Amino acid sequence: MIIGSGDIANAIVDRKELLFFASGVSKSSETDDLQFAREKNLLLAQDKNSQLVYFSTLSQYYSDSPYIRHKKAMEDIVKLEFAKYTIVRFGNITWGKNPNTLLNHLMNKVINNVPIEIQETHRHIMTKKDFLFWLNHIPIGKSDVMNITGKLLTVREILELIKECHQQCSDFESVFGR
Repeated sequence: MIIGSGDIANAIVDRKELLFFASGVSKSSETDDLQFAREKNLLLAQDKNSQLVYFSTLSQYYSDSPYIRHKKAMEDIVKLEFAKYTIVRFGNITWGKNPNTLLNHLMNKVINNVPIEIQETHRHIMTKKDFLFWLNHIPIGKSDVMNITGKLLTVREILELIKECHQQCSDFESVFGR
């Protein structure tokens, strides 16, 4: 079963043994307590005997924000409330329509010729192919945490690939998947 309807939920291939919880807060700049409470309440309403797959973030290793603290709290709830679980942590995805993802945000600025302030930092970029590969390897019947790192690129490198994609390709998978 898949809970959710966004970019992550739409990428998942359902596996009857797993309950995929893909209806969480996805905007890393989120600060609205109502959004955090919505996710928490929906998570707690799920069957605790199911093997839950919860989607979290790698950014908890290098950042702190209300979003990061929320994701850590949700991971703690998953570990305490569900008999079996897999927490899947990842960075930025290369697919989907969500304007809040890093790649879509930067692409919109490139398309609209808006100046971009580039942070001197790195980000993990994950293709849909890599995402699905690892989801297919979730162990059944045990609890686990998976960190799917994808490619580690500087924001400057990401922006250059986005500009290349804007000029020469139809999707991010083709430039980030090589």
